[in-house]
Amino acid sequence: MQNEDKPIKISKAKKWAAGSPAVVSSLKQILNTAGPIRGTKALLKLNQTDGFDCPSCAWPDPDDHRATSEFCENGAKSVASEATSEIIDDRFFRTHSIDQLQQQSDYWHDQQGRLTAPMILRSSEGETHYQPISWEDAFTLIANELNALDHPDKAAFYTSGRASNEAAFLYQLFARLYGTNNLPDCSNMCHESSGAGLGASIGIGKGTVSLDDLHEADTIIIAGQNPGTNHPRMLASLEKCVENGGKIVAINPLIEAGLLAFAHPQKISGMLNRATPLASQYLQVKINGDMAIFRGIAKSIFAREENHPGSIIDKDFITQHTEGFSDYKSAVSTTSWERILNDSGLTRLDIETLTDTVLDKDKKLITCWAMGITQQKNAVDIIREIVNVHLLIGAIGRPGAGLCPVRGHSNVQGDRTMGIFEKLPEWFHLALESHFKFTSPRKHGYDVVEAIHAMHQDKLKVFIALGGNFLQAAPDTHYTEEALRKTNLTCHIATKLNRSHLVTGKTGLILPCLGRSDRDSQENGDQFITCENSMGVVHSSKGSLTPNSKLMLSEPMIVARIAEATVGDSHTVKWRWMTEDYDRIRNHIAAVVPGFEDYNIRVRNPGGFYLPNPPKNRIWNTPNKKANFNANPLSQFTVATGRLTLQTLRSHDQYNTTIYGLDDRYRGISNNRMIVFLNPDDMKERGIKPLQELRITSYWKDELRHAEGFKAIPYDMPAGSAAAYFPEANSLVPIDSTADISNTPTSKSIEISIQAMK
Repeated sequence: MQNEDKPIKISKAKKWAAGSPAVVSSLKQILNTAGPIRGTKALLKLNQTDGFDCPSCAWPDPDDHRATSEFCENGAKSVASEATSEIIDDRFFRTHSIDQLQQQSDYWHDQQGRLTAPMILRSSEGETHYQPISWEDAFTLIANELNALDHPDKAAFYTSGRASNEAAFLYQLFARLYGTNNLPDCSNMCHESSGAGLGASIGIGKGTVSLDDLHEADTIIIAGQNPGTNHPRMLASLEKCVENGGKIVAINPLIEAGLLAFAHPQKISGMLNRATPLASQYLQVKINGDMAIFRGIAKSIFAREENHPGSIIDKDFITQHTEGFSDYKSAVSTTSWERILNDSGLTRLDIETLTDTVLDKDKKLITCWAMGITQQKNAVDIIREIVNVHLLIGAIGRPGAGLCPVRGHSNVQGDRTMGIFEKLPEWFHLALESHFKFTSPRKHGYDVVEAIHAMHQDKLKVFIALGGNFLQAAPDTHYTEEALRKTNLTCHIATKLNRSHLVTGKTGLILPCLGRSDRDSQENGDQFITCENSMGVVHSSKGSLTPNSKLMLSEPMIVARIAEATVGDSHTVKWRWMTEDYDRIRNHIAAVVPGFEDYNIRVRNPGGFYLPNPPKNRIWNTPNKKANFNANPLSQFTVATGRLTLQTLRSHDQYNTTIYGLDDRYRGISNNRMIVFLNPDDMKERGIKPLQELRITSYWKDELRHAEGFKAIPYDMPAGSAAAYFPEANSLVPIDSTADISNTPTSKSIEISIQAMK
């Protein structure tokens, strides 16, 4: 465990990612946290066809082969954290009060080990320590609280992207049998904008490419994504694209090592730190200038089509497959270059050079994005503008071309496929009703932001979380904390201690569950679960490690036992019977969810199977059965004179809200997370020196939010920009500042001022 009292250390930002430092870091994490035997056993099964799916990102595995070390540095950190032999039991909670635990850091919480027994905190009775509770009593307590509510909509069932397909399907079925669609989940805070934008444009809220497409693309644009830290295995695909003659274009306010070059740690050259250059063009866009860049590409494409009629725009594709072209052409025509360049912060040459690359060779363009796009106020319009560019040149539904929203958590896409959605489509309700013989509730439920407001307003009294760290992932931390404290019951199904467990309703429960790496033994023998990755591949995941405690239950079992206690069995739903053999759950999924026919047979094929993806075959399941251009005017997030635009981001030593260490190797930061990256000229203008402590104030309408103790770090980024780590900076994200349509918190567009602390 790192010493949190060591002084902050600053060094030069790195110019390439991975290489031998990544290998050393991986081994160090495994040896120090999981131990040589348990850790090595876990790593050798990580992402293998007969092993378990990485608990961190959703990057897909190769279809045709698996390397012995089919993992990245951050995957190794995630496995080390889960496979730790350290445990938290009732002695731990007797020793540490809630107040004492709240004083510790998120990093410290993760280092304490695996949760091993169900625990209860009765804060309404003045209790200051969690105490043991039996599983039976815990399930009875939950059922009593739920059944005492005067309406099912006073309960919410939150889901983290780590939950398996089997657990997620049971969870949503339980919620709807109970009578509510209150199923907020982590996608509400990350890729909800992708689903909304893509659904309206192409009829499916998922990406349209495979790994093979990435390898044969002529151009890959990476916008608002930092794969070196957030999806490191993606770097191998980018390297292969470059080796095959393709070009990578990076669009990002900060210079990031993983977009510059990659030293493949599984190659001799990579171990010698010889890196392959990646981005041939690096565009340091203003925060929220992405829509302007893609509008600029479109404007350049139209101009070139005028000069070379019939050679630039794919008119056959547009005629056969799209609608709205004329309106979009008019919208582009009325958008001035002055506006495009001002909003993006780029030059005309930058955009013309990018357009040259997009149109080079066979116009096989793939655009990848992540939360740098989806957490903007105009995120849905940005994504639809990306689609517009692809539609202009027919770069969708053919090899080497398409759209690639890169999901942040390992089964967040699968959870939505399983029905974790507060606005479930009518066809899914009908399928549930037909198969399970009940009336599924139609009233839309709460998403994350709506659920937080509902708790604040006493409209939501029971909050159950299937995984995750809701408090730290949510926006407006102090407001969210107040909301959780107003509930009657908070219940967290979890593997590790986190800060959400320390902010409870009148009663708080922690229910320890198995992790991906743990052996899951049920009545009919050892079980496997299934997950869906970013590219729509459903595959098996089977842990092999001996669980840290016999008191741990699997996620499907916990959900089933809560449901059994609350709504009971029916002639179509036998909760505990389903969890005796997960094939039984999958048979139900196959009967309800399209694309899962013969589920139990197909998922046993090495590598699993692809779900149907109509746009890959140029089939558009939109209301008009066409791919739709979006003609909305250019939009831009602006701040008052003298203020900055803040975005939150991850360090290289974390995954989502889980903090593995205190360093950010690629950006040159060691021993500290309370930092804010700033443009050097902005610092000079304000008289702020490097490492000076700052007070940050965020602005939303007439509301102010403050955070103190952040140290100023000069960094290569556009003027007017700032960046800080989450969850530390989440308290600055206003609860009501959300993306249009998707209602995703705008964690990448926060208006702030900074002031030196005395």
